[in-house]
Amino acid sequence: YLSERDVPINVLCFQVFAYGDEQLLSRAWLLDPVRSQVSAAGTSDDQNEPWNGEFYCSYGHGESRSWDEAVKFGFISGGGGAWYSRTLQLLSPSDRVWVKVPGSGFVGVGRVLGRAVPASTFRVRTPEGETPALDVLKQGNYHREYSNDLERCEYFVPVEWLQTKPLKDAVHGIGLFGNQNTVCKPTTPKWRSTVERLKVEFPNFDQDGSSGYPANT
Repeated sequence: YLSERDVPINVLCFQVFAYGDEQLLSRAWLLDPVRSQVSAAGTSDDQNEPWNGEFYCSYGHGESRSWDEAVKFGFISGGGGAWYSRTLQLLSPSDRVWVKVPGSGFVGVGRVLGRAVPASTFRVRTPEGETPALDVLKQGNYHREYSNDLERCEYFVPVEWLQTKPLKDAVHGIGLFGNQNTVCKPTTPKWRSTVERLKVEFPNFDQDGSSGYPANT
């Protein structure tokens, strides 16, 4: 009832099963987590407005993943659980996505080239040809310990970067949009004003081909 009225709410259901002397615990969401996260992204003290067609991505640079590698090899990613990776499925080829690194600011804009895929099947381009991503990416863990677990593994979305910035030059400031979801379709006026500013900061946002720091390969 509440979800149908755009309230960001969900229910996690648990079941316990006996197997000999052991007990097994299973869990399942009542609603698709993507559905509730989309509602959360549009919830604001401001009055909502029609979505402007621009996607937002929160990219967690750090021990788990590297922004430099995302730029070099052309991707965004998220993982560690369905809550972090499922919203990547909102993205389709040709979508434009603006990327923010929490704690730094907005660092890039790109065009989506394909759908989200698990780390075990994602490949990147190298001088030797296409290579499994986990064989190439060394600056982050990318949840390698969950590579065989489709719920908790890292998921990747291939991106053609239109323009990027190093972390030290990230665009930040009071009033810019932020959200904890990996990907969302914001419907708050703050997102519209944020994109208007970002288009000034990233003047190549609508060009073909890649540019940025460093060059995409």
